[in-house]
Amino acid sequence: MNFNYPIGHLHRRPQTPVLGQLHTKKRTSPSNRGMSLEHDLDQANAYYLTTQRAVVYKKPTPIQIVHVDYPVRAAAKITEAYFQQASTTDYNGVYQGYYIDFDAKETASKRSFPLKNIHHHQIQHLKAVQDQGGIAFMVIRFTQQRETYVLTATKLFEYWEQQRLGGRKSIPYPEFVQHGILVCGGLQLTCPYLDAVDQLIGQRKI
Repeated sequence: MNFNYPIGHLHRRPQTPVLGQLHTKKRTSPSNRGMSLEHDLDQANAYYLTTQRAVVYKKPTPIQIVHVDYPVRAAAKITEAYFQQASTTDYNGVYQGYYIDFDAKETASKRSFPLKNIHHHQIQHLKAVQDQGGIAFMVIRFTQQRETYVLTATKLFEYWEQQRLGGRKSIPYPEFVQHGILVCGGLQLTCPYLDAVDQLIGQRKI
């Protein structure tokens, strides 16, 4: 299926490998990070909803269907579609009376998180959330270190502004160690990120 992004570029969905090619696919190395960050966050959100701790969902991306094929009468296959608008962030919801809004990213870099993974409209969105009293942050996973951090949007804004003024185009890994909140997996969850959000809420109450 082909997706056309809002700026008009055509994105072609990668072809599904045939059975004989499956053995060449790189496997994810075993670690405490689960299948992927998105998988771990979805698992956490389902657990939080079941235990009535929070209501947080992954935002759906609205698409406009352009072309549909009908290979058989009982099945329809979407072959071309457009994203109706640029996405903002991945997740939002309510926790302890606070509106929370965040994006999740993974990086294979050992030394830094590239700011090219963030877009200007996402920065604007996170700033708008903060201006309204919401809690805005990033969940960043360094896959090589097998570490996941919650980083406040305020710290993200600092590096975004430095980049805009000609500074470095990434956030160094030591900044996450010093200013981020490390998310430590537990028995029930691989990524219990709300434990880090508890610290953010605590800082507000000081």
